[in-house]
Amino acid sequence: MLGPVILAASRSDKMRRLVSAAPVTKQVVDRFIPGETVDAVVPIVQEAVASGLELTMDVVGEDITTPEQAAAARDAYLALIDRLKVLGHGTKAEMSVKLSMFGQALENGHELALANVRPVVEAAAAIGTTVTLDAEDHTTLDSMFAIHEELRKDFPQTGCVIQSYLFRTEDDARRLAAAGSRVRLVKGAYKEPASVAYQDKADIDKAYVRVLRILMEGDGYPMVGSHDPRLVAIAQELAHRAGRKLDDYEFQMLYGIRSDEHHRLAAEGHRMRVYTAYGTDWYGYFMRRLAEKPANLLFFFRSMLTKG
Repeated sequence: MLGPVILAASRSDKMRRLVSAAPVTKQVVDRFIPGETVDAVVPIVQEAVASGLELTMDVVGEDITTPEQAAAARDAYLALIDRLKVLGHGTKAEMSVKLSMFGQALENGHELALANVRPVVEAAAAIGTTVTLDAEDHTTLDSMFAIHEELRKDFPQTGCVIQSYLFRTEDDARRLAAAGSRVRLVKGAYKEPASVAYQDKADIDKAYVRVLRILMEGDGYPMVGSHDPRLVAIAQELAHRAGRKLDDYEFQMLYGIRSDEHHRLAAEGHRMRVYTAYGTDWYGYFMRRLAEKPANLLFFFRSMLTKG
């Protein structure tokens, strides 16, 4: 019942003002979203690259309701890519995109999202990097996978995300674990019905390991999206059993969460990529993440108490 309340609050100007003014909100936002502009995140990119980390950049934005807004989202990513080219960090920073930002939910949304994301993928390839398509709620996945397949015809390095809590994911993983593919595995953060997704944490974790084994034993490039120390250790063991070298897979974690672990894994020779979101619509991004799974609220505040 809490999710719809939070989602309603995300659309309320009054709640936006109240939440924005709360000191604890600024602490959380500053911790997890390092800035609102490209200029603000440039020092973050430079510091991460200098310390041996890589990044995947997400320009936050929600509730795209017009084709013009979708085009603006496309242009924001193109501006980011231009800046990365100037910095010379293109090979160290990829992009993560949500197709909803490119108009997927609008009329003729599948075609619109593909038309908007393609120039971003092209521009990323031109500076030596790539794009990963983020997974959203289960109703959008067939469209996302179809766009992913279409993009890979010209840009085979284009990645995608799968979520262990969905019943369909083991089959998706078997299909995707092919040579040249790049697949990020996450647990999943959207509030999904019991008809399509595991609801119990233990079941989700077990599914994560099953799917991770499929990816590690496949011919693609697995990207392990988890902060869970136990799953990180399991990933290392599965990679070892599959005969993978340290550069045959990577770990991905969110900016601001377990930063010490980012550096520990990088120091051990692992590829460690930090998911870094930025943009002016931090309020919508923050509230919708809570609406998707209100338990995230405890996670965020627990992270505030353990800043390592």
